[in-house]
Amino acid sequence: MIRVSVLYANEPGKKFDHDYFVNKHMKLVRERLSGSGLVRTEVDKGKAGGAPGAPAPFTAIAHIYFGTLPEFQKGMGQHGKELMADVPNYTDIQPQVQISEIIG
Repeated sequence: MIRVSVLYANEPGKKFDHDYFVNKHMKLVRERLSGSGLVRTEVDKGKAGGAPGAPAPFTAIAHIYFGTLPEFQKGMGQHGKELMADVPNYTDIQPQVQISEIIG
């Protein structure tokens, strides 16, 4: 199984609409990618950093799980443009993406 993590840095002066992200964008992700091996999605909202009083390094992180990397690539090949076009509706932060194999 693979996990695609999309991380949005907690940057001063940037916007992030958590409600839109969870209720509209991630719903769109599930609708579009469910036929391409999507297993499940999760969303984290940053609350704090590791040190007392430190801000969270990320305002939000989405985790999107697939059975295989080719399934994810197929889904994004079909729907990636539409999904990326929705990003400005909830943030002006440039997302960082990491694809990981779950090994434990």
